[in-house]
Amino acid sequence: MIVTALLTSVGINFGLCILFYTLYSILRKQPGNAHVYNARLVAEKKVKEGSHFQLDRLLPSAGWIKKAWQPSEEELLSIAGFDSVVFIRVFIFSLKIFSLAGAIGIFALLPINYLGGQLSDIDFADIPNQSLDLFSISNVQNGSKWLWVHFAAVYIISGATCYLLYMEHHYITSKRLAYFYSSKPEPHEFTIIVRGIPVAEGSTLDDSVEKFYREYHPSTYLSHEVVHRTSRLQSLIRDAEKLYKRIVQLNPKTSTEQNSESGSFFGRWWRKNLVTKYKRKLEDLEENVRIEQSDVSRGKEIPAAFVYFRSLYGAAIANHIQQSPDPTEWITEQAPEPRDVFWPFLSTTFLQKWISKLVVIVASIALTIVFLVPVVFVQGLANLDQLELWLPFLKSVLSMTVVSEVITGYLPSLILQMFLSIVPPIMKLFSSMQGYISYSQIERSACSKVLWFTIWNIFFANVLSGSVASQLNVFSDPKNIPMRLAVAVPAQASFFISYVVTSGWTSLSLELTRVVPLLCDFAKRHCCCCGTVDDVFVAPSIPYHRDIPKILFFGLLGITYFFLAPLIVPFLLCYYCLGYIIYRNQLLNVYMPKFETAGKFWPVVHNCLIFSLVLMQAIAVGIFALKKLALASSLTIPLPILTLIFNEYCRKRFLPIFNTYSAESLIKKDRKVQNDPSLDEFLDKLVSSYRDPALLPLQYSSTLDDGNRTPLLASEV
Repeated sequence: MIVTALLTSVGINFGLCILFYTLYSILRKQPGNAHVYNARLVAEKKVKEGSHFQLDRLLPSAGWIKKAWQPSEEELLSIAGFDSVVFIRVFIFSLKIFSLAGAIGIFALLPINYLGGQLSDIDFADIPNQSLDLFSISNVQNGSKWLWVHFAAVYIISGATCYLLYMEHHYITSKRLAYFYSSKPEPHEFTIIVRGIPVAEGSTLDDSVEKFYREYHPSTYLSHEVVHRTSRLQSLIRDAEKLYKRIVQLNPKTSTEQNSESGSFFGRWWRKNLVTKYKRKLEDLEENVRIEQSDVSRGKEIPAAFVYFRSLYGAAIANHIQQSPDPTEWITEQAPEPRDVFWPFLSTTFLQKWISKLVVIVASIALTIVFLVPVVFVQGLANLDQLELWLPFLKSVLSMTVVSEVITGYLPSLILQMFLSIVPPIMKLFSSMQGYISYSQIERSACSKVLWFTIWNIFFANVLSGSVASQLNVFSDPKNIPMRLAVAVPAQASFFISYVVTSGWTSLSLELTRVVPLLCDFAKRHCCCCGTVDDVFVAPSIPYHRDIPKILFFGLLGITYFFLAPLIVPFLLCYYCLGYIIYRNQLLNVYMPKFETAGKFWPVVHNCLIFSLVLMQAIAVGIFALKKLALASSLTIPLPILTLIFNEYCRKRFLPIFNTYSAESLIKKDRKVQNDPSLDEFLDKLVSSYRDPALLPLQYSSTLDDGNRTPLLASEV
């Protein structure tokens, strides 16, 4: 019965994938959809929307697969950046390890499991109605010598994973250094952020910064920019920007010709009057912005500044050496890219940041507890007996074969995925409240939060199936963890196989077809009396905080279950194969990077893989003990110890490269930069590269009036 339910789930998702693929092939060629399916190319002015109809546009095509496959890694690097290359390398690593795990699992472990005879007699004619437990290690006889094959598989995959992880570390770190050497000098490489600036009586922040760095870094100090408190100003600018977009959408002079000519006389008159009203309101807002900018420029400074240096090595020395005997003064941090700066938190106080972090911790714990409600509900759906107990009036409906197959095989993981979809934006909101000064830091923090939230609430909550107290109780006695996991984990094999099919395949289909952005774009064009304006169109950035945790969680399921229930591996291979080609297409055509961390997401991948290995090895210790193979259980105990030693080696050997560059690397690039004739021009631009956008002139009204008005603010502001 469980196998039939799984096949039903696979059939439904396979059908949906084919449907989504066909829809994507057609929709991406339709006039008006370029903003959704070629957003990056539209933003770069490489693609223009067509308006003519062609019959071949209604036919599905696989040409996009070839175009996504063809670009080399170097081309992908030049187009989408180094973070995108690292993202794709996660798929490549997963395909390597699960190809090996699949070969071992399907051709060696699966026949041993099914022929084990521990649970029931074999009936080859009744396979669809049998439990998936017959295909798992649970069906192998206690004390059977065939369990040594599972033991060998655990050692092989552990060793292969560590070897491939080492090679991937070596490859990515070497590529990171090569990328650093080959890239042009960037402002953030020559800039640091200084906080906790002490101000002497009768002096100013500006004077204090200049005096300190001219005295202690005279040969490398270039200039600085003091940070101002602009929270109120940013709020005014956001209001002005929203109002400007409304006017652009309504104004016949800036809207598309179709929008300006369509509608009744009354509708055009109403729109014209509304535009006039909004223009007056926008002028008032701009006047308020100008007044606030003047006030901010004359004061409202905070004890923080961007400090610029003449060399990378000079900036690194100033960043990594404690600047004062008092560690609470002259606190330094490497500046993010100018486009990556999260300005709102630059003007917050230490107390505000401390309170924000405390609130985020409490809110994260509360979200984890609340999320147990849908998990318990999903477990009820996966167990029909329990569901009939809760809802006895549905007994007759649940007894129907089709209904029971859909409910047990498809519905639980689908509902869980719907609830889980709201977690990434919530975690990103939490991370933005923690005091990070860059979007990349917020994204990486949210990525880690979503990953560990998923592991706890999807894996452990489903495996342990109890209250928070009972789940925590499992880890209160470390000696019994392997045994408890060995009992609980195999029992949820069918659910997680179904989860991979439902959550993984469906999420890739939705990523490909971009249903939500398509509907939003359609609503903007046809339901809100406004079209998309090319000059304000911004391509989306890839949500790493949503996608990386999902990929890594499927990897955790694969590593954990490959020797317990090998049937999960083929479904994972399908997911990673599809994900590889789909995300290449999205990175080349849809997403535009909002920041570049040069691969700093890789340590998150490393930590999750190590955790997955140790978890799998702990379960193996318990499984072999339960199966009365004490020697195999004892011989597995060194594995987690060896894995943790390997992890410590990687942390010492590779991970520091992702935090900072060595003196050798910095000096090498400095010598290259110093010989560049455009260095003086770069340094001239450097001193103005970290200007707060809130202090720049606001010229929305002059733009709407075709440039007849003078700018609100002079460029010197």
